[in-house]
Amino acid sequence: MQIRHAGDQQEQTGVTIESLDAVRDDFVQQQEALDLAIVENTGTLEEFRRELHEAEAKWDERRALLDTWKDRHTALEIQKTQVESDLKHLAETCIHELNETIEAVCLKYFETLPPTELEAREHEYRELREKMDSMGAVNMMAVDEYQEAEERFAFLSTQRQDLLDSIRDTNQAIDEIDSVCRRQFKEAFEAINAGFKEAFVSLFGGGHGELRLLEGAEEAEAGVEIVAQPPGKKLQNVLLLSGGEKALTALALLIALFRFKPSPFCVLDEVDAPLDEANVDRFAQMVREMSATTQFIVITHSKRTMETASQLYGVTMEEPGISKIVSVRLN
Repeated sequence: MQIRHAGDQQEQTGVTIESLDAVRDDFVQQQEALDLAIVENTGTLEEFRRELHEAEAKWDERRALLDTWKDRHTALEIQKTQVESDLKHLAETCIHELNETIEAVCLKYFETLPPTELEAREHEYRELREKMDSMGAVNMMAVDEYQEAEERFAFLSTQRQDLLDSIRDTNQAIDEIDSVCRRQFKEAFEAINAGFKEAFVSLFGGGHGELRLLEGAEEAEAGVEIVAQPPGKKLQNVLLLSGGEKALTALALLIALFRFKPSPFCVLDEVDAPLDEANVDRFAQMVREMSATTQFIVITHSKRTMETASQLYGVTMEEPGISKIVSVRLN
């Protein structure tokens, strides 16, 4: 009964651990999903950063080119003004000194620009114009998009840290539960084993009995093996004992459980049936000693066990088909 209770407690603890494992697995899945989202958003953020960097580089390049063109435009304006002034002066000189216009003087004394050179100059002009048109407009929303991605990244990082903290706390709780279970199991096993050894010797009138944990498993999950050595026999597994020896061994274990954690009531049904008279006397003596803390209800046909009881209840049939309960209080 106590073993069953302890087994139920162990099963409940196992269910709790499985539940916590499920919660931990759920947290791990959420963490993995968040990690994936963080990786995706990190990639998007890096893409935005790259685009922003490229846009800033293009902006700087275009700004430098624009400044260059402005400088060139200013220089050309100055040169144009100077050339216009020089042309005006040359035109006036041609009129006063040569009595001819400057156009007539250019046609007489200067050659016009060759067609090949003119085409080269026009081609250079078109290339510079196409470069300016291909630059396009600068994305003025890049800074806002970068800030939005940065805030999203900070939010996901906070959520990830919360999940990591929850997983750490859950693992700590599982470790604490495992530690308490191991400690309680060890204490209960040692106390019950000591009581079993004492009860075994009392019931058999000697010999040796003990409880052992099966090897090859953890302490909290290992099975329990009962080893008994009745007087005059070698140490062996309880399965190799006779029926009476098995009954006494089971009684010794039951008594050890009751001594570890007493119960106000105990019902024994025909436990003394396979015992001989000497063993019945030792069993009855043991029940008499433990009746100070536990009330025993024994179902038996043994007269020696009945002699130990303080009160007897029986069923008789004075007339055929009519049963009657009879009670006897023994002093």
